[in-house]
Amino acid sequence: GVYRIDPDGSTHLVISDLVQPNGIVGSSSENILYVSDISQNKTIRYHIAENGTLGRAKIVCEIGSDGMTLDERGNLYLTGKAGVTVVGADGEILGVISIPEAWTANVCFGGENGKTLYITASKSVYALQMLVAGLGEPPPCGEP
Repeated sequence: GVYRIDPDGSTHLVISDLVQPNGIVGSSSENILYVSDISQNKTIRYHIAENGTLGRAKIVCEIGSDGMTLDERGNLYLTGKAGVTVVGADGEILGVISIPEAWTANVCFGGENGKTLYITASKSVYALQMLVAGLGEPPPCGEP
């Protein structure tokens, strides 16, 4: 399942109908949530209401993903066996960044200008200079 944690620490199951939710990312406007079901081979978009509830699910593409990120144009980057698949906001596959390994696991933007795409794969980490930037700084993940 996918859970929401409220500021008071209470947790709520917000998505219960996925087999193996894995990749997850929110839009910079904080009103769209993307979740990938790697087992069902699909990525889904949900609208987030002001009270934190999710709207109806809409399938973005028939691609599952381990990790995912968004760029400043709203394109989605999905990891897996093919490398990193770039999907437009309308669900159109824009291209694939091939990686010479069996699996890509996670992906994020970083670097000084936010235009370095970092990709973790089976045995290596790759850094690619991109023409677009990511959505900015991710939220803190805990202790360094």
